[in-house]
Amino acid sequence: MLAIFLLVTGGAATLALAHTPGSCMYEEILGTWIFRETERTGDHTLDCQELGTIVHTKTFTLNFPDTATDELGNRGSWTMIANQGFEVNINERSYFAFSYYESDGNTTISYCDRTMTGWSRDTTVRNWSCFRGHKTSKVAPRVREIQVLMSADERYKNDHHLVAKINAAQTSWTAKVYPEFEKYTVEEMYRRGGGVRPIATHTRPFPAPTTPRQKVVIASLPENFDWRNASGVNYISEVRDQGSCGSCYAFASMANLEAQVRITTRNRRQDVFSTQDIVSCTSLAQGCNGGYDYLIAGRYGQDQGVVAEDCNPYTGNEDPCATNTSCARMYVSEYVHVGGYYGACNEATMLEALVTSGPVSVSFEVYDDFRHYTGGIYHHTGLTRDFHPFEMTNHVVLVVGYGIEEGTGEAFWIVKNSWGKTWGEDGFFRIRRGNDECAIESLAVKVTIIP
Repeated sequence: MLAIFLLVTGGAATLALAHTPGSCMYEEILGTWIFRETERTGDHTLDCQELGTIVHTKTFTLNFPDTATDELGNRGSWTMIANQGFEVNINERSYFAFSYYESDGNTTISYCDRTMTGWSRDTTVRNWSCFRGHKTSKVAPRVREIQVLMSADERYKNDHHLVAKINAAQTSWTAKVYPEFEKYTVEEMYRRGGGVRPIATHTRPFPAPTTPRQKVVIASLPENFDWRNASGVNYISEVRDQGSCGSCYAFASMANLEAQVRITTRNRRQDVFSTQDIVSCTSLAQGCNGGYDYLIAGRYGQDQGVVAEDCNPYTGNEDPCATNTSCARMYVSEYVHVGGYYGACNEATMLEALVTSGPVSVSFEVYDDFRHYTGGIYHHTGLTRDFHPFEMTNHVVLVVGYGIEEGTGEAFWIVKNSWGKTWGEDGFFRIRRGNDECAIESLAVKVTIIP
């Protein structure tokens, strides 16, 4: 997978990693699509690298905000997967494909009126095929020029001056220098935080408005809640460290499933699932260059299932797939963006999902100041040097609780990270709640497991 580097003005070089180099907007996906689909078989191992012989042709119209209809008027649903692709669920079948792009040297062209070869299967997960989609109306290609920087291989250096400025500027949270970070290169450090986003900030959805019903529901919820201590019981698995690989999406996805298993079985099962199986064995993500929890905790969990950690122990590298094929797999029965579709999430829907269903995985934007967090309720200070909109990054983590700080009354989320137990508050952090701090209330995902 291509690693992308952007030059930020101001004299400092920063690194950008994309999940894929493509980038398509919601309004470019809306409209009528024709899906050309291969023969449907029972072979769930289809890699869909090539399309094959076309047997079925389907026409679907994707409407605002999440309704899909076919040529006969049958209704279903659809959702964006960030700016990377989209999923359609209709007529008891599910279709997913990444949007099409081409890369030539330092230039990437996104063709948002067509898809890469994608995967289709029925809702019983028994009947599989490949497909490609093209829109009946043309969308102008989007061209992006990328500058490759040599600084990516340089050793990361802690910013002591930034840490001092953070602690002097506010009292909500504290920062410190982590000497262990200097074992990583600049590229590896940015991978740990998801990379620098190569897309404009307006492409992520903002939280949906809170409805009257949602206000009634959240008014009945407890003021403080934490799945690490729910009636005295801890349902959260141990914090792990993703290392230099951009695999936060895999760790958050598996942490989500691990929590669901513990809750559903009343802690009789305490599975730890293989993140290396995700990094090495699925085309739904890009290995150490990123991925999405919706596709991994959700679609991969439902389509292929997940395995125990010892079936493919974590190496932090993009190794060939070496998962023990004799290992049993655990499956997901349902998965959804909190709120129902990409763009429908907000604080209220997250609170309700968290208390009634269990922890939810979320994407949020990492700034340089966040890397130095050691305790308190985080908010972005705006003190990061050479700030630029492209410095916003996607990092995937697990929300396990929420609360209100005594004395200050500041509301917060409790979040499990994947940077080891020595970072933050024993591997966790708290972040402001109620104002979509760093986009943390925009992109939550919840799943239902089959224990």
